[in-house]
Amino acid sequence: MSKKNNEILIEVKNLKKYFPIRKGFFGGHTQYVKAVDDVSFFIRKGETLGLVGESGCGKSTTGRTIIRLYKPTDGEVVFGNAEIGHMNEKELHPFRKRIQMIFQDPYASLNTRMTVGDIIGEALDIHGLASGKERLEIIHELLAKVGLNPDHAVRYPHEFSGGQRQRIGIARALAVRPEFIICDEPISALDVSIQAQVVNMLEDLQAELGLTYLFIAHDLSMVRHISDRVGVMYLGKLVEIADSEELYQHPAHPYTKALLSSIPIPDPDISKAKKRIILEGDVPSPLNPPSGCRFRTRCPYAMPKCAEVEPPMKDVGGGHMAACHLL
Repeated sequence: MSKKNNEILIEVKNLKKYFPIRKGFFGGHTQYVKAVDDVSFFIRKGETLGLVGESGCGKSTTGRTIIRLYKPTDGEVVFGNAEIGHMNEKELHPFRKRIQMIFQDPYASLNTRMTVGDIIGEALDIHGLASGKERLEIIHELLAKVGLNPDHAVRYPHEFSGGQRQRIGIARALAVRPEFIICDEPISALDVSIQAQVVNMLEDLQAELGLTYLFIAHDLSMVRHISDRVGVMYLGKLVEIADSEELYQHPAHPYTKALLSSIPIPDPDISKAKKRIILEGDVPSPLNPPSGCRFRTRCPYAMPKCAEVEPPMKDVGGGHMAACHLL
């Protein structure tokens, strides 16, 4: 994990991303998928914030909206001292090289018709950072930094394994010397034996280059390992956020407790004694989320108040924030 720093690099304020869906034969009625609904958090310089939750909870959409692959429906994204959430493409261009993304699928995220050298060098060309011999030297240096050989630059993506392709994706993200990298489930498509290698490499690169990460993942054990702080999302909402060890040792929200209870323990005796919290029912549709607390339809502690009033984020001690009427 990274060294503590009090300087905030990026702050997300009341971020919303709704996707319109037209209903009816003539498309007259519009409903909205509320993928991200009023999410706020900050990330300090040099820190890793982990973002976890079930599939469809909005964590990847949050990352893609921050980097402006999606335009926010509402809210602000403040990077440094600039609000980038509502900039046009021309205004946004200088910030593109300061914020980069490592994508989930190392097979789909690389252009199969380009050599590895051109994939990594494309960002250098777009931002006019290097050309000729200098460009080639940077590409070779980046390949070495992610554990690949310089001669790999002339090969194509299909000649590599999944782990090697993800290393190419990481080298591409590093090419423009970014300050902030969004890691969108960068290990979920990899073999377990390769996952630890990639995570350790990301930690080494963070220490060497002073990078700041938003690490989006399903693997709760890996998130605990790499993250300074962890945020938990449910149905487009951030329901809890705290320092990593604090959240794992003292979860406050019922949903977080259920998630953490599902982490497998290698010791069979401890695993047998551990109480597993099984949530009833399915995740509601983001097209028509429940009133009040969105988790109430699956929460074993739900009260009438939970259906009427949305619980605000409360500090339960030491910056540990959670949104639940029980607190």
